[in-house]
Amino acid sequence: MAERAALLFPRLLAGLFFFVLFTSCVCASGIPSKYDGFYYSGGGEGWEDVIVVDAFLDPLCPDSRDSWPTLKKVVELYSPLLAVIVHPFPLPYHSNSFLACRALHIANKLNASSTFPFLELFFRYQEKYYNAPTKNITRTAIIEDMANLSIEAVGNSLSEFLSGFDDQDTDLATRITFKYGCSRGVYGAPFFFVNGFLLPDAGSALDFTTWKNIIDPLLAKHKKQGSARLLSFLM
Repeated sequence: MAERAALLFPRLLAGLFFFVLFTSCVCASGIPSKYDGFYYSGGGEGWEDVIVVDAFLDPLCPDSRDSWPTLKKVVELYSPLLAVIVHPFPLPYHSNSFLACRALHIANKLNASSTFPFLELFFRYQEKYYNAPTKNITRTAIIEDMANLSIEAVGNSLSEFLSGFDDQDTDLATRITFKYGCSRGVYGAPFFFVNGFLLPDAGSALDFTTWKNIIDPLLAKHKKQGSARLLSFLM
């Protein structure tokens, strides 16, 4: 028990730090006009019958990268009964992650359909943005490299994408997403919530079987509750 407590304490301390950070800044940032995140699936009507997954991913995190293909397969299997909302969460020890998350917000603003193809480009080439390879590269050069990467997915001009880094709205949107994650107790990536509840093994990719073992019982409950509502209506 003592060893487990010693392992959990730093995580709890980090979560408390991020929560305090969020609550101290929320008044300055304000509440966003819509629910945070990018909708990979779902977002339409009938949400009362949909299982909602909130995924907090860092585009420069290897575990986030490894979790993505499996999550896509889960969506393919359960759509349209599964809504997945991705929140780009920049881990502070990944030096270029905030820029990558901001680049995703810029892409979403310019061409919403490009958001996830661009995220996948970051996953494919994330190693070039790790701390060690970029330690002697300027922030401006890194931004220009990310803008060049965006062309394949976003389709806008290089200058138009670069101007997004001068747009205060994209800076604010990136900060709000980060602070929203902090308010949920997120301190790593990937973090997954299902119907608002944090899944175990936070910070690690989940395999397909684990996802099925989580979602199948929930869908079974939905089906049972739906049958009960229908029976009640007929009576």
